[in-house]
Amino acid sequence: MREALAADDRVFLMGEDVGRYGGAFGVSLGLLDEFGPDRVRDTPLSESAFVGAGIGAAIAGMRPIVEIMTVNFSLLALDQILNNAATLLHMSGGQVAVPLVIRMTTGAGRQLAAQHSHSLEGWYAHIPGIRVLAPATVADARHMLAPALADPDPVVIFEHGSLYNASGSPEPDGAPADLDSAAVRRSGTAVSLITYGGSLGKVLEAAERLAADGIDAEVVDLRTLRPLDDDTVIGSVRRTHRAVVADEGWRTGGISAEIAARIAEQAFYDLDAPVERVCAAEVPVPYAHQLEEAALPQVAGILAAVRRAVG
Repeated sequence: MREALAADDRVFLMGEDVGRYGGAFGVSLGLLDEFGPDRVRDTPLSESAFVGAGIGAAIAGMRPIVEIMTVNFSLLALDQILNNAATLLHMSGGQVAVPLVIRMTTGAGRQLAAQHSHSLEGWYAHIPGIRVLAPATVADARHMLAPALADPDPVVIFEHGSLYNASGSPEPDGAPADLDSAAVRRSGTAVSLITYGGSLGKVLEAAERLAADGIDAEVVDLRTLRPLDDDTVIGSVRRTHRAVVADEGWRTGGISAEIAARIAEQAFYDLDAPVERVCAAEVPVPYAHQLEEAALPQVAGILAAVRRAVG
């Protein structure tokens, strides 16, 4: 964000506590002092109002980055995102583009209770007219923003709260991330483990444990949830003939269901076992640590699903 603000006067950041406080998760610390209150704007506690203001600014030629504190709060702005940002290009016959970037924290595992912990990315991936990103690595978090700002259409970036403390050294001038493609994070031949965002680390850990037992798992990081990269997912399944989808969202009507359906549609005869899904329990995310852990996908559940798939 610092580079984007420095490089383009049209870029500005707005959201609750992004200025003086530095963001609820410290993401924008120091930016107010560096760029001033016109470029780093604290907003009232009204997601509908400031997302709407961001849409208007984008239409007027600016490149706003709108931060919503948590995905649960984004529901207060869903009217703006669905009925305005996602539809204006279509409804104007291609005359009104909305080059808006919305960033928000998603996911559980930090004892923030039901109002701050859900994974609702699947809801947004359902909406035509927006691009939905879910970075799972330091490099993707670093390099997805530039192409998102360059996109003429709205882009929603889901940042899993458990990943903010991750560290790494991506090249500062590295190539922008490919927003159209999933990434194979680990090659394998026995089963395809398909995931995104905060679940990637658990899936990679499961893959390492499986390797010790002689099960060679391939790990696919979706990265972009809309549009989904069918080619990478289906290509992996055709190599391994088995699939396990790990998704911190709820099982019913979620990303995991969409992935399983696409595999059935495009690679049914390549499968040697039914597609397995490891998802969050269908309850509001609990506050108590032990209950929260029990409600979320964990390594043990991924291992059990793989062993069912491979027999």
